[in-house]
Parts: sequence; structure tokens; C-alpha cells
Amino acid sequence: MKEKIKTVIARHEELGNILVDPDVMNDHNKLKVTAQEHSQLAPVVLKGQQYLVILQHIADDQEIIDGDDAELKEMAQEEILELKDKKIDLEEELKIMLIPKDPNDNKNTIVEIRAGTGGDEAALFAADLFRLYTRFAERNNWKREIMQMNDTGIGGYKEIIFSVIGKGAYGFMKYESGVHRVQRVPKTEAGGRVHTSAATVAILPEAEEAEIEINEGDLKIDTFRASGAGGQHVNKTESAIRITHLPTGLVVSCQDEKSQHQNRLLGMKVLRSRLLAQEQDRLAHERASARKSMVSTGDRSAKIRTYNFPQGRITDHRINYTAYNLESVMDGDIAELIEQLKLADQQEQLVGD
Repeated sequence: MKEKIKTVIARHEELGNILVDPDVMNDHNKLKVTAQEHSQLAPVVLKGQQYLVILQHIADDQEIIDGDDAELKEMAQEEILELKDKKIDLEEELKIMLIPKDPNDNKNTIVEIRAGTGGDEAALFAADLFRLYTRFAERNNWKREIMQMNDTGIGGYKEIIFSVIGKGAYGFMKYESGVHRVQRVPKTEAGGRVHTSAATVAILPEAEEAEIEINEGDLKIDTFRASGAGGQHVNKTESAIRITHLPTGLVVSCQDEKSQHQNRLLGMKVLRSRLLAQEQDRLAHERASARKSMVSTGDRSAKIRTYNFPQGRITDHRINYTAYNLESVMDGDIAELIEQLKLADQQEQLVGD
């Protein structure tokens, strides 16, 4: 632990010197990255310095205990017991702080919700999840922008894609990726029987252009007229865009903006984020043999949560978490649940180390 702390302190000092380098100050991107790392290390440095001071005090007291002054030895022995307790507490805090940070955590995020099994009821549940995340974004003062939607005409969504813009949005929401299952009596069911339906959620970090280079020659771009259920969003010009990334086969459609240019910009944003997520999934699978992830942020086919309306119960299957506050959860109050998932992820990484 001591050597790790010294390494972090040295890196923090190095970054401080880099920040005042004229060449770096004139390079906006490098300055931004360096300043972010410097800022992220600051709390670790502060806590680490406290830890090193305690280690030094313990060493000083140990010298006194090894000496001949009986009165001083007794005082040192009492103090060393207190210091060792503080040392253990600091070590536990530092273990968490020294877990490698996900470089995407502070990014904006793109959320893709799709109705799964269950027909109209699944589409209605997809709309409920959209509202849940919208309310969660509002609670965090994040901005939300709809990028693409395919509604059913009865209040549900076959698919809805939107961005959440705000510091730390991806870091908070990344645990939501996976299959969400709902158990309730559908509005469309007259017989009053409980049905089980599902929707899938994909949480993608918003990729910057510098991170993902896309060759224009790898793109097939089609234009078509925008349309929607019940004649909504009908457009007489070909403003809608379909972008196919030929090397991967990924297809992105965007039609909710009024101009072809705006739809293309949004479509490219989604495509970059999907390509980044695809690369992250590949790396995650490579690491899986070394450490099986309990709190999965990559496997979007895994059933992660069940929302049981008759019992007002919500269960997260990854951490065996159950609560009976479904109404508040559906209103976007998921901070406690996400905190539990974060803690479980941290504990798993500590065990893996």
C-alpha cells in the first residue's frame, strides 16, 4: 500500500508540472485529459498523505517502545494502538480509491430501450423504463435528448434511443444494461391475469470523434421519408437517414429531426457510441476468463432485474437485492439501487486483485 501511495503522489506531482508546460497549455485536448487525471488523483493524494503520516508516527512510537524510558514507552504503546486502528480504516478507504477508474464514467451516455417478449405490454413497459430514466436524469440535473423513437400508437415504444448529458451520466447508468423483466396485469388484458414481459436496455458511453475513427468509405447511407405510427412525423422530403457500417454490419436509423443534416449528425453519434461499446465488449470478454463479472455492464442479454407490480417488489438478480419500493423506483428513484451495484462491483474488483 505504501509504495502504491508514493507512486500516485509522484504521478500527481508529475501531472502538475505537465499542466504548466507551454506546449501542453496550447494543446486543448492534451490539457483537458491531463487536468482530468490530475483532478481525479487529488483525493487519493490527500488521503494517501494522511496514511503516510500515520505510518511515520507508528514508526516513531515503535522506536520509543524499543527504548529504555518506561513512562514514554507506556504512552507510545497507547498511541500506537489508536494509530493502528486509523491505519486500518485508511487502508480500507484507499483500497476502494485505488481501484482503476473506468475512463468512460464521466461521459455522457446513450440509452437504447427496446421492447422484448410480450407484444404491446412489452412496448408499454419500454415506455415505463423511458420515463424512469427520464425522471432519474431530472433528479441529477442532467439533460435528456431523444434521438430516435418507434412508438406503437398506444403509448408504448418498440424502440427509443436517447442521450443523457451530464457529468458522470455513464458511470451511474452503466449498470442498467441488460434484460428488464416486468410481472403485472397488462392494461391490454381484460382477464386480469399477471403476464411476464421484458424490455432490453443498452447503456453506451458517448464516443468522441477522436476516439472512434470512421472511414467514410465504410459507410452506406440511405435516405427515406420519415414516418410514424398513425401518420405522426410524416415528412414529404427524404430527411430520414439510415447509416450502415459495412465492416461490422451495424445499422443506425434517425428520422426525428427535421433536416437530413441533423439526422445524419445524430446517426453518426449513435454509430460511434455503438462501435466504442462493441470494442469494450470484446475487451470485457477477453478479461472474463480472468475475472467473471458479477455486476455485468457488458452482457446485454443477461436478465438483470424483475419488476413485480402485484407485490410492489423490485429484485436485482446480480446482487440478490430486493426492495418493496417499486412505485418510487418507477418514478426514477434508483440512486440507492445503483449505489448497491457500485459497492458490489468494487468488492468484486478487490477480491479479483
